[in-house]
Amino acid sequence: MSDRDEKSLSQETADNLPVNFIQNIISEDLMMGKNNGRVHTRFPPEPNGYLHIGHAKSICLNFGLAAANGGLCNLRFDDTNPSKEETEYVESIKEDVRWLGFDWEDRLYYASDYFDRLYEFACQLIKKGKAYVCDLSAQEIKEYRGTLTEPGRESPYRNRSVEENLELFERMKNGEFPDGSRVLRAKIDMASPNLNMRDPVIYRIQHAHHHRTGDKWCIYPMYDFAHPLSDALEGITHSICTLEFADHRPLYDWFIENVDYGKEIYGRPQQIEFARLNLTYTVMSKRKLRLLVEKGIVRGWDDPRMPTIAGLRRRGYTPEAIRDFCERIGVAKRNSTVDIALLEHCIREDLNLRAPRVMAVLRPLKVVITNYPEGQVEWLTTENNVEQPEMGTREIPFSREIYIEQEDFMEDPPKKYFRLRPGGEVRLKSAYIIKCEEVIKDDQGNIVELHCTYDPDSKTGGPNAGRKVKGTLHWVSAAHALPAEVRLYDNLFLKENPDDEEEGTDFTEFLNPNSLEVLTDCLVEPSLKDAPVESRYQFLRQGYFVVDPDSTSERLVFNRIVGLRDTWAKIQSREG
Repeated sequence: MSDRDEKSLSQETADNLPVNFIQNIISEDLMMGKNNGRVHTRFPPEPNGYLHIGHAKSICLNFGLAAANGGLCNLRFDDTNPSKEETEYVESIKEDVRWLGFDWEDRLYYASDYFDRLYEFACQLIKKGKAYVCDLSAQEIKEYRGTLTEPGRESPYRNRSVEENLELFERMKNGEFPDGSRVLRAKIDMASPNLNMRDPVIYRIQHAHHHRTGDKWCIYPMYDFAHPLSDALEGITHSICTLEFADHRPLYDWFIENVDYGKEIYGRPQQIEFARLNLTYTVMSKRKLRLLVEKGIVRGWDDPRMPTIAGLRRRGYTPEAIRDFCERIGVAKRNSTVDIALLEHCIREDLNLRAPRVMAVLRPLKVVITNYPEGQVEWLTTENNVEQPEMGTREIPFSREIYIEQEDFMEDPPKKYFRLRPGGEVRLKSAYIIKCEEVIKDDQGNIVELHCTYDPDSKTGGPNAGRKVKGTLHWVSAAHALPAEVRLYDNLFLKENPDDEEEGTDFTEFLNPNSLEVLTDCLVEPSLKDAPVESRYQFLRQGYFVVDPDSTSERLVFNRIVGLRDTWAKIQSREG
């Protein structure tokens, strides 16, 4: 994808971005001349896992708002916790942002770029008497912190002198103390009604190798300290984050106010919170997603059952569908849960127009057309997408032996069953009308083969082309069909909100044991022989499918993206 394409996608997102309360704030700021008329946002992931659909919402919002207001958007990695961060995650995040259609151009940053400056800022706070080295353990700090109804207690180390604090902090930096033995805390207010303001930790000792700075540092800044000051150093004007950070905003503002980073040069960033995305039958916690990977419950971060962007991509979702979904759910101030049916509706709408129609038989049942000449092969014409005539047609082979779906035949069918039955007729898609004459069973009584006859005049253009039968089936020619493996995916969880754990329960208790069904004896039409990875198709009457990276020249592998039944559209129709 070219730079021009990526920029046009960012602008497309901006053009489609509905007015929301964040845009209203930005519009007012621009009208007042705030930030000298600049709009500068950032997408700041922590490289401690793969991005998920909730991050996609943030990506679309940050890049979209910047584009809509003639501004800029940075990609910045908040890499302040080396024990959980890996280069693999950095690269996957960059790939995901690009795949979604956004371009940070030359504005790629890391919080680790500022480690020297952040250390200086911490020393600055110590010299101002606004930070101190504390020897309390993590548990003791928690106990001293107090509760929502009781004020905290001051640390016995709170009133150390500036000189002692500077010396101890330097010795922390030099690696003289073990992990957990000391921290640097901001000196704010232990009686504050906001627990985040009760002398929060801003540096901790962590002898861990950093993926960018190596072993240079053994102390690392906390997120709440590094994040606002990184925003400030990058000249960010609107720091957009999710609602769980609303209680952290006073701390964000405190660091901006009390650190001399060059406000006259960089300006003052403003934190604005919006509701995070919650999706039914899904967990969004990176910790829980990592656990699913580490325990082998899923095949990896890109498992198609995962809500990660990599997983959705492997499942077959398009960036256009994901951007459409993020636009539809909007930007709110209150958390809510979105029905996964809406996400599925977005991909159906997208693929309905772009996906070629092909024929695939997932559970084959052999059909021998006894009055069709042996050895004869006919190439029949069929449309690639009835919704898009401009996509043209293709040729498919027809022969004496074909396969249909097992479920498309019943020996003793109920009323209003319009598929094949003994003595019954159906039309084969883009081919002939056939009639079932005989059912062949094995020694156990299982149906293994059907013998049928065909009406040679019922083909398109023939004398009986207009003869009506109620059922139309998809099929493949036995001699030409390609073997394929098809993976049918369902929701990973049975519970609508698996994140809402009751006391004493584990979210893995709600896993769906049937979230993946692998069919190994499938057959697809020969036009798919050289289908590239990530190419998407509608298997007639089955749903939408994508070619998986596991595919080889000998055996195709497909993932079901979504079925044809649109639950969301039906819900909206009823509500309308």
